[in-house]
Amino acid sequence: MNHRVDVFMKKTVEWHDEYAVLREIALSTGLTEDLKWMHPCYTLDDKNVFLLHAFKGYIAVFFHKGAIMKDPNGILIQQTENVQAGRQLRFKNMEEILKAKKIIKAYMKDAIAIEEAGLQVPMKKPVPVELPKDIADAMKKISGLTAAFKKLTPSCQREYLLYFDGAKKAETRVSRVQKYAEKILSGKRMNG
Repeated sequence: MNHRVDVFMKKTVEWHDEYAVLREIALSTGLTEDLKWMHPCYTLDDKNVFLLHAFKGYIAVFFHKGAIMKDPNGILIQQTENVQAGRQLRFKNMEEILKAKKIIKAYMKDAIAIEEAGLQVPMKKPVPVELPKDIADAMKKISGLTAAFKKLTPSCQREYLLYFDGAKKAETRVSRVQKYAEKILSGKRMNG
């Protein structure tokens, strides 16, 4: 047991009991417990195997290499279309967790076996980001912004683009570009 996870557990109000049961199952695997990304994370030789995290409507076990795990029950979920490697087991309440204890442990064991074998998830090559005309024009108006944007990693570019292009009005997209210009020029992630 990790002291930082103990502190996390004491502070957690929502999903507290569900976290406690999932933590108990996770600890039974023999993995090292840590707190990463502000969530309980379980590692093997300093490599992330799975973590526990909760959202508004569910709590989940997130498997870092879930895309290559066996899924005999068809219950692994891809969190979003942009997540390539990870998959989740989701639970809406304590009853679901208690019913699935053996299944959860079996999935955890499979994730451990994948890590022990050194298997890797084949990742898609990043597709170059295509800027919509209004966003490209807004970037051209700020000295060096287009060049700085192109130096960012593809995932970082997509992060900005999804936010900029998510606005319905053209003037909002332009103002978003202006607002984040300094971060882009500094080579920083949008949320970093």
